Amino acid sequence: MDLGLTGRVVFITGGSKGIGFACAQEFAREGARVALCARGAPGLEAAAESIAASADHTPFTVSGDMMRWDDAKRCVDAAAAHYGGLDILVNCAGASPGGLLEDLTEEDWQLSLGLKFMGYVRCCKAAMPHLRRRGGGRIVNVIGNDGVKPAYWELTASAANAAGLAVTAALAEQYGREGILVNAVNPGPVDTGRWDGLVRAYARDKKLPLDAAAAQGIRSIPLGRICTPEEVAAVVVFVASARAGFMNGASITLDGAQRKAIMDL
Repeated sequence: MDLGLTGRVVFITGGSKGIGFACAQEFAREGARVALCARGAPGLEAAAESIAASADHTPFTVSGDMMRWDDAKRCVDAAAAHYGGLDILVNCAGASPGGLLEDLTEEDWQLSLGLKFMGYVRCCKAAMPHLRRRGGGRIVNVIGNDGVKPAYWELTASAANAAGLAVTAALAEQYGREGILVNAVNPGPVDTGRWDGLVRAYARDKKLPLDAAAAQGIRSIPLGRICTPEEVAAVVVFVASARAGFMNGASITLDGAQRKAIMDL
C-alpha cells in the first residue's frame, strides 16, 4: 500500500528512542524526510546513524527541551529550514512520573504537565505556520490510554493525557478547515524504558516485588503481552499519511483492550 509519504517532511519529538525512534524508522522506510528532536545530542546522533543504515536517508537532528517555548520553536524552525518546509508533526516527547497522590511532589506534576502536555502544545504552535505555508498537513499526538482510562497510580499521566486529548480535539476542529488534520494515538503499555519506570513505581507504591508488579501489568491486557514501539509506529505513520485523508479529531486507542482495574486484583 502506497501511503503517499515520499518526500514529505516529518518532525518527531522524542525521536532518539522508544516510540519516537520507531516512528522515525518507519517514516524513513516510507520515503519521508525525517527530522529528529530530543534533549540529548549523542542519542540523536546514534538514532540518525541507525536509521541511515537501514533506509536511504540520513535524518536531520536537532536537540532541545520541549519544556521551553524558545527551544520548541527553534527546533521546529530549524527542521523546516533544513528541508524547505514541514508537512507532519509527531509529538512523542513526554514523561509522567508514576505514583500515588500523597507521594507525588509539585515537581512531579510540573514535569508531567510541562512536558507531556505543554510540550505538545508548544510544538503544535511552532509547527502551525509551517503547515499553513504547505496548504495543509498532519499532526499526530502520541498521548496514551491514561487519558481515557485514568488510573490513580498514574495520576500525573492521566491528567496530562486527558488535557492532550482535549487540545487535540479542539485543534482538529479549528484547523481542519485549513487542511491540517490533528489526531491522537493512545498506546497502553509499550515495551520501552518508560514502561520499566512505571512498573518500578507501581511496585514501590504497592509494596510488590518487581516481577509481581510486571505480571499484574501483563494480566491487565487480554492479549497477554505489552505493545511494541513498532506496532505504535505503524499506526502513527498511517494516520499521518494520505490514506487517512478524512481522519481528523480521532483518538485511536492502542492498548489491547487493557482493563486497568485488574492491576489491583
